[in-house]
Amino acid sequence: MSVCPMSGVESGRERFSSSALPRWLLLFAVSCLGLRMVAAMGKEEKRQLRDQVLEMFDHAYQNYMKHAYPADELMPLTCRGRVRGLEPSRGDVDDALGKFSLTLVDTLDTLALLNQLDEFEIAVKKVINDVHFDNDVVVSVFETNIRVLGGLLGGHSMATLVKEQSEQMQWYNDDLLFMAKDLGYRLLPAFNTTSGLPYPRVNLKHGLRRPQARTGTETDTCTACAGTLILEFAALSRLTGDPIFEHHARKALDFLWERRQRNSNLVGTTINIHTGDWVRRDSGVGAGIDSYYEYLFKAYILLGDDGYLQRFNTHYAAIMKYISQPPLLLDVHIHKPLLNARTWMDALLAFFPGLQVLKGDIRPAIETHEMLYQVTKKHNFLPEAFTTDFRVHWAQHPLRPEFAESTYFLYKATGDKYYLEVGKTIIENLNKYARVPCGFAAMKDVRTGSHEDRMDSFFLAEMFKYLYLLFAEKEDVLFDIEDYIFTTEAHLLPLWLSTNFTKKQKNETTAYSDLDDSNFDWSCPNTQVLFPNDPSYANSIREPFKNVVDKTCPKANTRQDVGGDGPGVRSHLRARDFMANNAEHLDLLKKMGVSLIHLKDGRVQLVQHANQAASAHDAEDGLRFMQEMIELSSQQQKEQLPPRAVQITSPPFLGRVVLTAGPAQFGTELSKITTGVRGFVAKCEPYNGCSEVTNHESIKGKIALMQRGHCMFAEKARNAQKAGAIGGIVIDDNEGSSSDTAPLFQMAGDGKNTDDVTISMLFLFNKEGNIILDAMQEYQEVEVLLSDKAKDRDPGMEESERNSEVLQSREPSSATYECQREAALNIKIPSGWKADEPVNDNSGQSIVSDAKMQLRNEILDILSGSDQNPRKTPTDTSSDTVDGKDKDMQRTGCQGTFEDDQESSTRSSDQENEETDNEVEQESSPNISQETEARTIDSLLSDWKEEIDAFEMMDKDEL
Repeated sequence: MSVCPMSGVESGRERFSSSALPRWLLLFAVSCLGLRMVAAMGKEEKRQLRDQVLEMFDHAYQNYMKHAYPADELMPLTCRGRVRGLEPSRGDVDDALGKFSLTLVDTLDTLALLNQLDEFEIAVKKVINDVHFDNDVVVSVFETNIRVLGGLLGGHSMATLVKEQSEQMQWYNDDLLFMAKDLGYRLLPAFNTTSGLPYPRVNLKHGLRRPQARTGTETDTCTACAGTLILEFAALSRLTGDPIFEHHARKALDFLWERRQRNSNLVGTTINIHTGDWVRRDSGVGAGIDSYYEYLFKAYILLGDDGYLQRFNTHYAAIMKYISQPPLLLDVHIHKPLLNARTWMDALLAFFPGLQVLKGDIRPAIETHEMLYQVTKKHNFLPEAFTTDFRVHWAQHPLRPEFAESTYFLYKATGDKYYLEVGKTIIENLNKYARVPCGFAAMKDVRTGSHEDRMDSFFLAEMFKYLYLLFAEKEDVLFDIEDYIFTTEAHLLPLWLSTNFTKKQKNETTAYSDLDDSNFDWSCPNTQVLFPNDPSYANSIREPFKNVVDKTCPKANTRQDVGGDGPGVRSHLRARDFMANNAEHLDLLKKMGVSLIHLKDGRVQLVQHANQAASAHDAEDGLRFMQEMIELSSQQQKEQLPPRAVQITSPPFLGRVVLTAGPAQFGTELSKITTGVRGFVAKCEPYNGCSEVTNHESIKGKIALMQRGHCMFAEKARNAQKAGAIGGIVIDDNEGSSSDTAPLFQMAGDGKNTDDVTISMLFLFNKEGNIILDAMQEYQEVEVLLSDKAKDRDPGMEESERNSEVLQSREPSSATYECQREAALNIKIPSGWKADEPVNDNSGQSIVSDAKMQLRNEILDILSGSDQNPRKTPTDTSSDTVDGKDKDMQRTGCQGTFEDDQESSTRSSDQENEETDNEVEQESSPNISQETEARTIDSLLSDWKEEIDAFEMMDKDEL
């Protein structure tokens, strides 16, 4: 996206951030500066990569048109369209869907940029004839603006250009602009607030009229949601002559500027649209804020208003003072900007190096981009969130384009061919790990390579623009990219809309030349003047960060174990001895000020109030007990196994479909088998695998499929092994269960010695298992690979797929594949739990000595997250870390191992009559379902929010 005629191009983004690295990392390998250089990429290889980008776009776009249009998005695993209301709700993520062929509208100017003019003309006609906005559906104002309104404006700009410069599209008569104006009017009711900040959602047909609208009761919106309107709304006003759109967008920006924290000059993440009070006071450059900063800068470029540049520079100085800790960008509190607000960063801040290039501050842009590239090389994609020691925090990756965006701008600014190699890596990873027969599938878990049935419209709107421009020559593009600015969704708006635009002034970054400085008096900083086009310069900045990820290894925090009860030592209840159903133990908890609360779903919550203890000594014992419980969980974490993968390798899947599976605590561990276990699958008879297998000839040498229930998991494994199976998969018998809605768990043993079980065993939920069963019905011979993570496919297999026909649309049982995401803390205790049983702690970290403060901080870190991980989080109401008043309170949830046997069941009462499983289960995901009798910290957050809000108010009063 082109930004200012002398400075390059750019787009904006959204989302989150985290905690700091040791300063010594910044000095690492200084003596090696400039020694490692990337071999220059030749023109022929660059041309081949450009053509590969075109082929990849065609694969994604044509599959959308074939299998999904006119639906909003493509579901690439099941080869069908995603229609809102017909698929299970995904929460806020679905607010982008409005039954207006979202992907096609979002892709219009991509077709023109990639010089596919015939397809572009067809697409424009389809949008004009088929897309309507009089739909009774509630949509996100933010997403509809950047994707649909921006897509229509970008499509209009390209259609006008094609009409002027060629014989094509002479019939076009501003049709897309009229549609954009219609949509703009439908969004205006959202601005009916005293502050001028828009409601986060609006009904396209009924506006905010109640009760028809089913919206208009919200009180909060994210900063980026309200501050990412000015480019599209101002362009609409200037193209149509109606100033009302630009007026409302300016009013919203003005209000946000007035509500900034005056001491730090930072803004919070979520704001009350009526009062202007900050609901979330954490501040960063990621989710919830990002594109607000971007649009301030680009509003100056497009509209020629110096006031927006002054605002941006004020904010930017604060960002570099408080948030930037090279190479990291860490969220802070707006009132306490020296205090980090999180211990993780999100993938959406990857846009920021590109914005820094446009600003002209290239050194920190290179540093942060290099760190992100090292994380990408470690995990193949940027995890949705990762910690400051570069471990996965949220494992999803919905094919976000922000990293490609910054890569393009850095190449444009520096001319360093290193960034061409980075772009090549992006292309290779997309083809190797995300490409499926019907498009490109989002990654459900970057650790295992499992997929999600999702291909967002921004993948076509943004990713292929940046990759194509990275490898294309000037003559490959129909128009001069410098005549346009990219919106945050990478839509193209003409710079002639700017009152200060001068067509003769261009930014030429392909070769360095002396420039007349007077040309830049009116423009934004030019990176070409500030930073010469010398590849060795960028390399000298990158070099200290080459090994920043590898050199920062996760180290578990350890604590001295509390001494035992000996002579002279006061006796107290130990965590390892605690049983939740022991009356004496419960009395001791009460004496220590620890409350055990049984929640509605059968789970248990532990809360300590030191001031409710019988004495100061008892309060001290209570604190020690809570600390021991956390320590015990940290120690048991070593026994925790990560999720595993079942990869369908036979045609037509060819390794493209990867299902997330639960591991077993017995049998051969897949991480010890380099190649995994590969074989054809066969159903056991009997299917439950609880007695001797009768079809042993069919099972021998294959991977046995068995249904959950009626006996222990280990017994099923022994029967399959006896029949000659080389591996086993247990499929859940609970109809409709899916890893998308239920937590994965480990299959535990039967309480006996399981050393006799040598085959590898995995567990699949019902919907994932049905993918395999349906494939067996259709293709008879189905081969799978059991592994600790998805394996690379053979080159021959990839070539075979390219030469084969695209898998025809069919509708097996719908399923999405979910792996565990890392949470800051996850401990749960079932009724009857004994302390020597395993206890899950999915944080992977032990808790620091000040348990009262640290535990509350961990809880607040989780509160700032979202399971859905939408591109924006307007409804995220997580609170800031609180310090001060509540130092006597500590909370934790506890979890143990569960056993399904003939005498007890851990399932909820509504399933007891249906299931008689005698299996031993141990959950391995922080997303705990309502079927267990445990309560995790993650699931208790909503219950605790009111108290945390109260703590914030106390903190506010102190300020």
